[in-house]
Amino acid sequence: MTNLRRPVRLDFAPSSLRRTLLRAPVTARVAAIAALTLCAVALVQVLDYREAREEVDAQLAALQARAAAPSAAPSTPRTPVGEHEALAVNAAVAQLNLPWRALHDAVRAATPQNVALLALEPDAKRHVLRITAEAKSSDDMLAYVSLLEREEWFASITLVRHEVVEQDPNRPLRFQLDAGWEAP
Repeated sequence: MTNLRRPVRLDFAPSSLRRTLLRAPVTARVAAIAALTLCAVALVQVLDYREAREEVDAQLAALQARAAAPSAAPSTPRTPVGEHEALAVNAAVAQLNLPWRALHDAVRAATPQNVALLALEPDAKRHVLRITAEAKSSDDMLAYVSLLEREEWFASITLVRHEVVEQDPNRPLRFQLDAGWEAP
């Protein structure tokens, strides 16, 4: 029988943290270092989160204060508007309030294929729509005038002028009409 000898450790020194760490196995030391590293990383993350949260809270408080504060719009001094400026503004408003879509639809509905529309010029002040068009003949032009007279939008149709376009080889008849409409 062989006598196995085992080394016996005799240590009479008082125990301390340093002595405990030196006697700990290597895996325990690596695990302790990894745990400390993870704790440090977590601490940094928590501190960053708290700082970002405080910044968001400050911005939110500023927005709520701005929303709660009465809006102090800078007041512009009122200047009297002259008669000329008032007329210009009223003319612009009348032009903007023009029933343009309805007028355009009425003209398009009454325009046959043998008449080419060249221009539509509304005059809101006089309630007149100036129509410039071309037709192949005077019969087509007169038929177009009678079609427009049947449109319920227009109160009156007046042939203003007409001429033969000599530069065009087809020699079409260019004409202008004034179509008056009723004020809404």
